[in-house]
Amino acid sequence: TTPSLPGVGEDLWGPLKRLQELLNLPTVPWRIDGFDISHTAGRQTVGVVVVFEQGVPNPSLYRRFNIRDVEGIDDFRSMKETIFRRYQRSQEGQDPLPQLILVDGGPIQLEFAQEALRQLSLTIPVISLAERFEEVYIPNQKEPLLLDASDISLRLLQRIRDESQRFAVTSHRKWRGASYKQSLLEEVPGIGRNKATL
Repeated sequence: TTPSLPGVGEDLWGPLKRLQELLNLPTVPWRIDGFDISHTAGRQTVGVVVVFEQGVPNPSLYRRFNIRDVEGIDDFRSMKETIFRRYQRSQEGQDPLPQLILVDGGPIQLEFAQEALRQLSLTIPVISLAERFEEVYIPNQKEPLLLDASDISLRLLQRIRDESQRFAVTSHRKWRGASYKQSLLEEVPGIGRNKATL
């Protein structure tokens, strides 16, 4: 029998409990953070995190990070920087920690995500979801987890992954558009770089 939990309907409890069992998590993942990267040929790279609470997105907690320390096309190190900065904020008391992290990508993205957490001395469960065959990669497991397309936990992970992709692309377009407008202003006589950035 599904236990009664405050504020959680049976339709939401199912995939969350299923994730806990599949991934051997210490607790039900009430809060899941999803990460993705977006850029144009390595320029104006943006890393984002979306937040799902009790299986539902909470856009007020989404965050965008303009990548500062990575040059060119390097989604792996961009992911590492995004996760590091995200949870550095948590250690400063700005954001709570999740019970599960979902990274868009395969085993290499997962390795870089783990490295960011190690640098922060954090032990948050983290997995990745590769889009081509929807493989779920789990630390210390050589083979990915392949779930049936109808699996309720996979559908939740897909929703989180798709939302992180959407938010990453939207955030990148906004930054690219703002940079383009700024560059146009800098070309206007009498404005220059300083006034264009006001």
